[in-house]
Amino acid sequence: MVRFRDFDWVLLGFVLVLSVISVLEIRSATEMTKFHGFQQKQMLFIGVGLVLMFAVSLIDYHRLLGIVWWAYGIGVGCLVAVKLVGQKVLGARRWINLGGGIHFQPSEWVKLILIIAAARFFWEIVSNGRDMGWWDITKSFALVGLPMLLVLAQPDLGTSLTYLPILVVGLFMGGLRLRHAIILLVAFGILTAVVWRSGKILKPYQKARLTSFTNPENDPKGTGYQIEQSMIAVGSGGLWGKGTNKGTQTQGDFLPIPYTDFIFAAFCEEHGFIGAVGVLLLYFLILVRLIQNAQTAADPPGALIIMGVMAILLFQVAINIGMCVDLMPVTGIPLPLMSYGGSSVIFTFLSFGIVMNIRMRRFVN
Repeated sequence: MVRFRDFDWVLLGFVLVLSVISVLEIRSATEMTKFHGFQQKQMLFIGVGLVLMFAVSLIDYHRLLGIVWWAYGIGVGCLVAVKLVGQKVLGARRWINLGGGIHFQPSEWVKLILIIAAARFFWEIVSNGRDMGWWDITKSFALVGLPMLLVLAQPDLGTSLTYLPILVVGLFMGGLRLRHAIILLVAFGILTAVVWRSGKILKPYQKARLTSFTNPENDPKGTGYQIEQSMIAVGSGGLWGKGTNKGTQTQGDFLPIPYTDFIFAAFCEEHGFIGAVGVLLLYFLILVRLIQNAQTAADPPGALIIMGVMAILLFQVAINIGMCVDLMPVTGIPLPLMSYGGSSVIFTFLSFGIVMNIRMRRFVN
């Protein structure tokens, strides 16, 4: 029998604390801008996400595994539709306009489909009692690569990169041999070099973003501007921060989009090193809870799904925070549970809903 007392209320508590921090920081970061009021929309997104999380937790995840190939086909179809009829904003087509001011970003939802699809794919290999061969590896690359290429064509390099952790975790838990892993790493390095030198896959501004983080001071008013301003904001926060609504970089509109991609930099400016450590601790505790839930899952598909969620969360946190402190290039990857954005927030809560779903059924035969 499935009961809500088996819900991971501790995990939900950590998630809600980060969500509250998000709303407060978005309010502070947009106080003196035309985006003031976005915190109210963020609260709405969180509310919808919570409702959907509880709803998804009631649907047996084995049913989701059963229909995942249909969902995968629909997801790929939506990505194709974005390319054909999607709304173009700043040179990129990433959304489908549903009317009434509502925009649908399929690339975020496809993450969830890919997590479940990868879990089923790799579990079928394990359950058949055979070792993973090159044909299985090729099919797994095709499984993740097709939607990844469609998202990259929008163009949206950041979101497309978030699909990679799903593949990596699936290969690892599916029993990838060391010999295969070494060959894949060498091939990946060669492919990356070829793509970089060809100049036909990445747009010029994408290449500039990937290189400017090494020496942002070379072009402080161009490609290095975002990183330079982010570093100033983080450094000026000191130990305790300047206080809410008192960040000069944020309130002076020097720090770009402080309510989305650079919300961590804005938070550090206002709450300093202590606040940053507190946020990092919350993310660490969430990741630990996810790993614990994966260890207690009733079956391998459940564990694979939870580890897929954990991998994406870890990847996004590492890239976004690394971007803010000049350890990673600017890729437009949002900070989960903190950055403003309906699609990102709802995807995150839906993924936690599936985690709760698996946890609540860990003792069900």
